[in-house]
Amino acid sequence: MIKPADWPEGKNWGTLTIDASCTPADITYPRDLRLLNEARTTTERVIDDLCTQSSGFRRHRPRYDRGLARAHFLRVAKQKRPRRRKVKAAIKHQLGYVRQNLKAIDALIGRGARLSELKRHWWQKLLACSELERQQGLLLASQTNSIPDRLVNLVQTHIRPMVRGKARAAVEFGAKISVSVQNGFPFLHRISWNPYNEGEDLIAQAEKYKLDTGSYPERICADRIYITAKNRHFCMRNGIRLSGKRLGRPPKDPDVTTAHKQQLRSDQARRNEVEGVFGSGKRKYSLDLIMARLPAGAESSISMAFVVMCAEKVLRLLRLFFALLFGWIYSFLMAWSAIRAPAVICKPAF
Repeated sequence: MIKPADWPEGKNWGTLTIDASCTPADITYPRDLRLLNEARTTTERVIDDLCTQSSGFRRHRPRYDRGLARAHFLRVAKQKRPRRRKVKAAIKHQLGYVRQNLKAIDALIGRGARLSELKRHWWQKLLACSELERQQGLLLASQTNSIPDRLVNLVQTHIRPMVRGKARAAVEFGAKISVSVQNGFPFLHRISWNPYNEGEDLIAQAEKYKLDTGSYPERICADRIYITAKNRHFCMRNGIRLSGKRLGRPPKDPDVTTAHKQQLRSDQARRNEVEGVFGSGKRKYSLDLIMARLPAGAESSISMAFVVMCAEKVLRLLRLFFALLFGWIYSFLMAWSAIRAPAVICKPAF
């Protein structure tokens, strides 16, 4: 549907459908014990590389048995459902090994070892190991399970856990995106690696719709999380109908209640188009697993998926237009040939 050229100035037009989702990254499910074991092996590799720079550096290597440290990890990691106290004890063991390795690295640097000779991958991973040690130490000391900017991967340190509350996955790990659908075309509004409340994007998306079309939408179909007091006031000031239940007591007139319920069902049915965009994007355009490791590469992959979705939408519309055009031309030619053809007179057989 295209906005008419003679549409009155200042009158709302069209429907805006908005929602948010998560694009999972290609990482294993993060466990604190597994992350600490990876940090231990990483710091051991860094220590070995630093010790090769001088023969006198070997005396600063930690004295623990690496095979025993790995055995402590595997003893709990191979259990199907280990008890919480066993997991906590194993985390303390691995955290102690990581701290010893970090102290050894500091001692080696003090003796003249140079981190600049390491490959970029290893010293970036070393920084992640240091941050992981700090976070896990705070979690053990404070007896809590959450911490701001929690690391879930030592390579892709920009990824954060996104609590979604879905039946399939309560927590997802990847970029969170806000999407709006205008006239059947999906548009990517926001990409964030940190969790945020998607209800804050409604006003910005409505302003972007006005910038594109010249007027605010007539209605906005959104989830319950978007129906806040701030968004309600914005929609009331600009004459936008926001989908959702009304505030206050229900009206006494049953006809008004029935009409409102029908309108609510219609708005919820219209909101299915943005859910369909997420479904097709994750099934067909690889939004269910982002393989890029760098943040810029992942954001480019997500953006290109929406570009391709819009391009295929245009291609389907062009295909339909040419099919109708050729059908009309064919019917016109057939009618014209029927008019121009001479009448055939049937002669008797005798």
